[in-house]
Amino acid sequence: MTTPIIKVQQLGKVFSTNDMLTHALQGIELEIQQGEYISISGPSGCGKSTLLSIMGLLDFPTTGKLFFEGKDISQLSMEQTAAIRNKKIGFIFQQFNLIDELSIYDNIALPLRYAKQPTSDKKIKEKVDYCLDVVGMLSKAGRRPTQLSGGQQQCIAIARALVAEPSILLVDEPTGNLDSKNSDQIMATLEALNNQGTTLCVVTHDIRYAEMAKRKVYLLDGRILGQTRFDHQSMY
Repeated sequence: MTTPIIKVQQLGKVFSTNDMLTHALQGIELEIQQGEYISISGPSGCGKSTLLSIMGLLDFPTTGKLFFEGKDISQLSMEQTAAIRNKKIGFIFQQFNLIDELSIYDNIALPLRYAKQPTSDKKIKEKVDYCLDVVGMLSKAGRRPTQLSGGQQQCIAIARALVAEPSILLVDEPTGNLDSKNSDQIMATLEALNNQGTTLCVVTHDIRYAEMAKRKVYLLDGRILGQTRFDHQSMY
């Protein structure tokens, strides 16, 4: 059996505010294998984004264990954890988080230019052009984010997440700021990426988009209520 990219065991997260404890996650057991497309859905406040943040090494569990490609994260230093996050995980958020003062090309090139291991300008151009082409935005390389529609900006955010060739893309409500037409386009782009081998974990409140995944996880009150596998949009 192959080693999962992400594995969580009895994971829990507790937030303490004003002398009150909030159990955001309780007893989560989950594995994500290479090449999978998994969605995490549930009502607001159920713990979806908290779980994604922990799996993306942006936050840490209160209890339980988290493994990334077989490594127990609790046994690693902050520097080692940051190195895994920067090199191995691509993030796509509801907010596009593009820098308006930079061109589309330079926005996508940023992760490569700030990587610990230097990348030549030629290699950066190859990677940026490839990622732009994948999301159908190669012709927009010289423009600024403010010159693009919301759907186009989210496509650029996807390209930026892909450029460092991460092991997994973690996607948090990618259609939250988009109309239905652009939302459909973004989700179709993500599905196409998965069909080409990209591992995806998508948090969404929209049941239509949750069911595009090959495995759907449903959360309620910080617990996994169930998991469903889909095959060509049909349950089995």
